[in-house]
Amino acid sequence: MTFDALTLFGLVAVSLMLLFYTFEESSPWCIFGFAIACAMGSVYGFLQGAWPFGLVEGVWTFIALKRWQKRRLVGAPAA
Repeated sequence: MTFDALTLFGLVAVSLMLLFYTFEESSPWCIFGFAIACAMGSVYGFLQGAWPFGLVEGVWTFIALKRWQKRRLVGAPAA
């Protein structure tokens, strides 16, 4: 099995999404990491031609950034 650069980028993006999502409750920075990984997933989706995936991941990026901001400023668990 061979991976091109785009496939490797997508694999890294979704792996990071899973990792940061798993540890979200431990730190607001994990929520931020999840947001960045979602943005990477969005870029991957658009680059590979799956624009619905890219669009949904873009929305998740903004949702995660709002959750990070709330958790960072208030210190409350992200809901």
